[in-house]
Amino acid sequence: MDSNFISQMSCICVGPKRAGKTHLLKALENPGSIDETTYSMPTNGTNIFTINLPTKNVNTSNTTQVTPQTESTMEKNGKDTTIPRRKSQKAPLKCIRILEIGGAMAPLWRQYYENVSKIIYVVDTSNLCQISAAGVLLYSILAEPRLQRCRVLLVLAKMDYAYRQMRNEALLMLQISKLQKEIRQELTIVEASAVDQTGLDAIYAWLQIP
Repeated sequence: MDSNFISQMSCICVGPKRAGKTHLLKALENPGSIDETTYSMPTNGTNIFTINLPTKNVNTSNTTQVTPQTESTMEKNGKDTTIPRRKSQKAPLKCIRILEIGGAMAPLWRQYYENVSKIIYVVDTSNLCQISAAGVLLYSILAEPRLQRCRVLLVLAKMDYAYRQMRNEALLMLQISKLQKEIRQELTIVEASAVDQTGLDAIYAWLQIP
C-alpha cells in the first residue's frame, strides 16, 4: 500500500494489543457483522476502514454552503444595500476513512502522526491487567507536539464482558480526571461494545464532527 496515502490519513485508531480495535471498526463499518463467535487475528501492521456515517439523526438546519459574508441587493428605489451574511458552518462528515495501527507497532505509531486530526484510542475495559500499559501509551500520545490540536476519543471497549466497577477502576487507573485538567486536546470518553453495539451511535456522532 502507498505509504504516502497512509501518511495522509486524518483519523487513526490505536491502542494496546488485543484491545478490540479491529472488532470495533468492523462493527462501525458494517453494523451487525460482529457477534460472540467472531474472531479477529491481531493486526500486525495496518488496516484501513471506510465508515459511512448515518445522517438521519444529524441536525443540518444550521449549516450553510460557503458563500461570501455579504451580498449586494437592489431595493425598489434603486438604492444598493449590503446585507451581512451569517458565517458558514462546516457540514457534518458523511464518510471517513480510519487507519488502524496494530498494538504491536506501538514503537512506530509516531510515524503516522503527520496530518492527523482525530485519534481513536481503544482500551480493553475487561482486562484491568492491561490498563497500566494502556495508560503509558495514551500519555505518550497526548504529549506528542504534533497532536496538541487533535480530537481524542477514548473508547472503553468490550463493555459486554466488563461490569460497572471495572469501568470505574479503568478510569481511575488511567487518571482521567487529572488528565482532563492538564491536557490541551479535547478528550471524549465512550463506553462501547462491538458485539451488542453499545456506544456505536456516540462514536458515529464524534466522527461526524468536521
